Formats: sequence, structure tokens, C-alpha cells
Amino acid sequence: MKIIKIIFFLLIFQLIFKNSFSAEQNLKFVDVDALIENTDIGKKILIKLNEIDQNNIKKLKVFENELKNQENQIKSKKKLISEDELKKEIDNLNLKFADYKKIKNDMINELSEIKKNESKKFFKIINPIIQNYMNENSVQIILNSKNIFMGNKKSDLTQILINEINNQLRN
Repeated sequence: MKIIKIIFFLLIFQLIFKNSFSAEQNLKFVDVDALIENTDIGKKILIKLNEIDQNNIKKLKVFENELKNQENQIKSKKKLISEDELKKEIDNLNLKFADYKKIKNDMINELSEIKKNESKKFFKIINPIIQNYMNENSVQIILNSKNIFMGNKKSDLTQILINEINNQLRN
């Protein structure tokens, strides 16, 4: 009976250590933000998103300036016009403020949707490259480095995958 317990214990012990050793060899991590920022395709996406954002900011600043000018005009005419006329102009200004908020929210939502679509497109393009790398190098799992507390630098595939993606997409 003791022999069976010892054999059983040794088998369990072997399985535990075998799995932990193989997990060390097959787990890698990548800084996904660095992939986006440092690959050619990621840079193009970031430039596109930045241009859209800058154009939105310019449009909103023009709208803001118009609102400020109208507000200043109302303040300057405040004592010169009747109560009813003043109320109409303030109501008109409030409508324009509401339009401004709506336009701003629409721009934010549109930019978020574009980011989401561009992100999907980015990962759709790079996934086969990363999958091929994983198959060739017997990597079972790649984790995002944001979710890693600490890891060996040998397990960081970020720069390797950046080079691989850039090389594959240039050809």
C-alpha cells in the first residue's frame, strides 16, 4: 500500500513540474501599445486618427469662438435692447450651445467608432503574422504586457514582433 502511495505521489509530482516547466517555455508577452506605435501600419493608423482629432478640434474651436462672440454681443447690447429681445437672443445662444454639445458628442462618438474599426483592421492584418510566429517558435500563449506584473526579458516578444510585422508587410 505504501508503494502505491509513493508511486502515485511521484506521478502527481512529475505532472506538476512537467506542466510548470513547459508553461515557462510557451508563455510570452507583448506590449500591444508598442506594436501599434512602432509598426509601420500602426503608425499610419495613429497618424490618421490624429488628423481626424486635430480637424475636430479646429472645427470645435471655430464654433466656440462664434459662441463667445455672440455671447459678447449679447452682453454689450444687454442695456440697449428690450427684455423680450434679450430673452430671444439668450434662447438662441442656448440653442447654439446645445448644438455645440451635440456636435462635440457626435465627433467623439465618430472618432471612437473609427478607432474601434481601425483597431479591428490592425489586428486582422497582424494576427496571421503573429500566429505564424507562434507556430514556428512553439509559443502557446502571448499575453499583453499590461497584464504582467513581472517577466523575464527573454519572454518579451515586442521588438521581435514589431520587426516581423514590418518585414512581412513590406514584402
